[in-house]
Amino acid sequence: MNSPRKVTRIQRQKREVILAAALEAFAEDGLRGATLEKIADKAGMSKPHVVYYFGSKDAIYTELLQSLLEVWVQPLRDLSEDADPLAAILTYMRRKLRMSQDMPRESKMFATEILHGAPRMRPQLSGDLKALVDDKAALIAGWSAEGKIAKIDPHHLIFSIWAMTQHYADFDIQVEAVLGPDRKAGLYDEADAFLTEFFVRALRP
Repeated sequence: MNSPRKVTRIQRQKREVILAAALEAFAEDGLRGATLEKIADKAGMSKPHVVYYFGSKDAIYTELLQSLLEVWVQPLRDLSEDADPLAAILTYMRRKLRMSQDMPRESKMFATEILHGAPRMRPQLSGDLKALVDDKAALIAGWSAEGKIAKIDPHHLIFSIWAMTQHYADFDIQVEAVLGPDRKAGLYDEADAFLTEFFVRALRP
């Protein structure tokens, strides 16, 4: 029986270059608009070279989304019952906000997938993600029942954190247009301060 061939350092590097190029293309144009030719051009490779490493555009897209979802949910996984409830929720909010700041293309790509009906991600959304959210919602509900935070619907709290943090990445053009370019440099610090005060007031028992 033949053992799987080892992936070389060069092959890993090539795959990372292709994935980075595809991320940019998908963030700009979505799955339908991005082409293998565009991905290859952004990667500085030929189209056959890209196909050699991944086989198809769909395979690249699916791998990106699956790896992104793992990164995206890690801050929620880290919400611990041993932590101070208000501090833990604020930490989760801040981590999500800074992910929007540091990973705007990833956020837009994920949003685009959802807006198109999540054709590649629906099983994960209704499976692993739902199970994780339900678990953490139960934790938050417990804190609320114990009087450690205000009475609040935990699922809608999580949805609100997603919406209020990812907005800055997904709608960055709108945010900048409304606020003006002068506030762009300090935007995420402003958002951090506002959202911290907002959630402290909403959650304080």
